[in-house]
Amino acid sequence: MDTLSYKTKSAKKEEVVRSWHVVDAETDVVGRLCTQIATVLRGKHKASYTPHVDTGDYVIVINADKARFSGQKMAQKEYIRYSGYPGGQKRRTAREQMEKKPEAIIENAVRGMLPKNRLGRQMFKKLFVYTGSEHPHAAQKPEPLNK
Repeated sequence: MDTLSYKTKSAKKEEVVRSWHVVDAETDVVGRLCTQIATVLRGKHKASYTPHVDTGDYVIVINADKARFSGQKMAQKEYIRYSGYPGGQKRRTAREQMEKKPEAIIENAVRGMLPKNRLGRQMFKKLFVYTGSEHPHAAQKPEPLNK
């Protein structure tokens, strides 16, 4: 018989209870917003956090096109892509990226804050980013994320 009352409890993927959160990115600084999103996706906001199990919640980000940068980052920060071919490296400033594909700014920042392995890719799939104030996840009854 085991009488220890202070054993460490590890979460199992079948027992994880996930909730949905909605975040309004309007007037928020990208980096600070994305650290909070990454924390929720990883599950570090829960007492049941286990490093090797995806215990995180789903996050919906709306108004991604209205997020902002501090300082001169809008003009100076660059997003680099590479096609894999010689001469296939493309660069965009944050302002150009915001005009063409604003969701990619938040997705890129959050992806960089998650683990670089299978578990991190699984966590990233729970992020949904939209440019407008509408999202198709009303049936999941998302709650606002407290900042």
